[in-house]
Amino acid sequence: MQGILDNCKDKMDKSVAALSTEYTSLRTGRASAAIFDKVKVDYYGQETPLSQVASVSVPEARLVVIQPWDKSLLSPIEKAIQKADLGLNPSNDGKLLRINFPPLTGDRRKELAKQAKASAEAARVAVRNIRRDGMEDIKKLQKAGTISEDEQKNGEDKLQKMTDDHISQINGIADAKEKEILEV
Repeated sequence: MQGILDNCKDKMDKSVAALSTEYTSLRTGRASAAIFDKVKVDYYGQETPLSQVASVSVPEARLVVIQPWDKSLLSPIEKAIQKADLGLNPSNDGKLLRINFPPLTGDRRKELAKQAKASAEAARVAVRNIRRDGMEDIKKLQKAGTISEDEQKNGEDKLQKMTDDHISQINGIADAKEKEILEV
């Protein structure tokens, strides 16, 4: 039974980590290099992550500077950023790309907050599904006679507590992200 609980905990931890990773690429009012983590650049016919072909820095709160290691990649990087549909327009000066982050409008903030809530709800659903599967596995052990009813009840209680802990972690992460998005 401990194996079932450990397996469920690992899966729940991964759900929380996936939400955190997804939130790093969600744009807020500030410039962030993490927004470009999912941008892929056509590098000699190969889709390559932007971080592997250029340095991405944030010198100011509303500015990102991308300096490619190979100057011939300026145009492909610019196209990749526009294709990624981040709502950003890079300016190319021949050596590097500067990307100004305009302040978010009220409507865009609400839209992003709604997107953040939807991602958090998806993570909560994933955690609940993991709990459901774990509960079924524990019941199967009890029916097979491997564990007693008391052990089954104890295991289910531990699994519920684990679920509650992970849901509260997700809620904390979601609340912090929503606050970050909505602050002006």
